[in-house]
Amino acid sequence: MSIAVVRPRKAAPDKVDLTRAITPLAPVAETLYENSTILYLKPGILDHDHVSQIEGKLKGLNKGGNKKLLLDLRNVADGDMAEAQRLANMLLKSGTISVLEGQKFAKQTVTADPSKTVAEKAPVVVLVNRGTAGAAELVTAALQDNKRAEVVGEKTFGIGSQQKTFDLPDGGALILSVAKYATPAGKKIEDDGVTPGVLVAGAIDDGEDDNAAAPAARKDQVDDQLSKALEILKNKAA
Repeated sequence: MSIAVVRPRKAAPDKVDLTRAITPLAPVAETLYENSTILYLKPGILDHDHVSQIEGKLKGLNKGGNKKLLLDLRNVADGDMAEAQRLANMLLKSGTISVLEGQKFAKQTVTADPSKTVAEKAPVVVLVNRGTAGAAELVTAALQDNKRAEVVGEKTFGIGSQQKTFDLPDGGALILSVAKYATPAGKKIEDDGVTPGVLVAGAIDDGEDDNAAAPAARKDQVDDQLSKALEILKNKAA
């Protein structure tokens, strides 16, 4: 497939040939900190497979000395809301996980099911930034509003709606948002995003590869967000 790209200060468009390919998604990255007492997990996406991988790691959280969890959702912008609710429930034994409502949309409230909780007591810190969006924001808000985790980083992007497609007579279609997801505290994710309790500016560019085993800052950079998250976890009793 070929496309034409119009660039600034250039009259003629550039032709670009594209080749479609299926790119395999990296598994959930895992790193141990502080003599293996802190388990760091970094998913690239919150789909069924990656949330199931996290579930397996949470079930073994206290095996081998891991007692605390650092969940890195920075730049996680893709995923399924139902899987986000499942992930939040793994860490929440009670409380509201999310609310979905619209003007002509029946209000839907999802609450934690204690039978689906995997790690209810382990101290948790969640890392977020401007690239955290959608399903990752739902997880973050659920854990923060229920005081289950401390959130470190930057205000998130702000995506969280349910859309409906309306077919048009000319064969086209119109996609409209018919309902918005709200946090347990009542804030619309799409309108407000999620603001961390501990604000720390990021030093890693949003475009960097987040599938590495740990956030790898360049030599001239320090990952202040990660450092702060580890500091908070170190001071928490397991």
